[in-house]
Amino acid sequence: MSKGLTDIPGIKVGIVSDPEAATGMTVVLVEGGARAGVEVRGSAPGTRETDLLRPGQMVEEVQAIVLAGGSAFGLDAATGVTGYLEEKRCGFPAGDYHIPLVPAAVLFDLFIGDGRIRPDAAMGRQACAAATDGPVPEGSVGAGTGATVAKIYGTSHSIKGGQGSAALKHGKLIVAALVAVNAFGDIFNREGGLLAGPRNPQTGKMERTSDVLGQITAGGFSGNTTLGVVATNASFDSTMLTKICQVAHDGLARSIWPVHTMWDGDTIFALSRGDITADVNLVGMMAAEAIAAAVERAILKATSLGGVPACSEVAK
Repeated sequence: MSKGLTDIPGIKVGIVSDPEAATGMTVVLVEGGARAGVEVRGSAPGTRETDLLRPGQMVEEVQAIVLAGGSAFGLDAATGVTGYLEEKRCGFPAGDYHIPLVPAAVLFDLFIGDGRIRPDAAMGRQACAAATDGPVPEGSVGAGTGATVAKIYGTSHSIKGGQGSAALKHGKLIVAALVAVNAFGDIFNREGGLLAGPRNPQTGKMERTSDVLGQITAGGFSGNTTLGVVATNASFDSTMLTKICQVAHDGLARSIWPVHTMWDGDTIFALSRGDITADVNLVGMMAAEAIAAAVERAILKATSLGGVPACSEVAK
């Protein structure tokens, strides 16, 4: 049975969830190192150390990826992960020191729960200590704790988002994904059916954002961003991992609409942890499929929180 992202040997996932504050974080821990890439498609990102993942940089390996709530404040969680890894002497060797490389990205969840409480360095350490190679926790947990989707009418008329993970296999090749879904847009299943759309303020029934966007003055719909990590046991450098990230974003486009808006900071990381030779086009396609499957799982496994209902509780 698939465990999700942790189907890739050498990868652990740790979460911390604060349902009262409606926030949390997820760490993808690769203490032995993994080559990495990134692609940011949304126009409102909150990130840390993504420049070092561009092709042509001196160091290609990272020791962790952090996904967190708390908007820009939540980037502090990566500091705790860095400290945890330094104590284990993981990272780039520099004289007497080891410098862990920990890229991070955050989503905006301050409008649900207590926005004054955000992921911090202590939470980062806690997530590392909890990391395992067991099944990835899904639903309203980790970075997806305070996630919401379909927010054209505001958070008060949105649907609960969450965290999901999925893995695909082709012979010995494994490609897996983990997402924290906090999109402005609606969520669709892989058959094109609506899973989560904005709740009409009068009827309470789901609508489609694409049907009402032109009727509402677009003054800004803050509080969004979907984050993801894809990983494979195939061997790729940062250039090819960047390409895999680009194709993986098609998985968001298949399951979220609209996506990559001015109000989203959609970011996908990719990790290569293994020595299998594989075609980059195949891996990219599998990454997109895994992302779409993970998005669907995140919404279906989410539970109501802070007055925001899960999709199963709303009339369509």
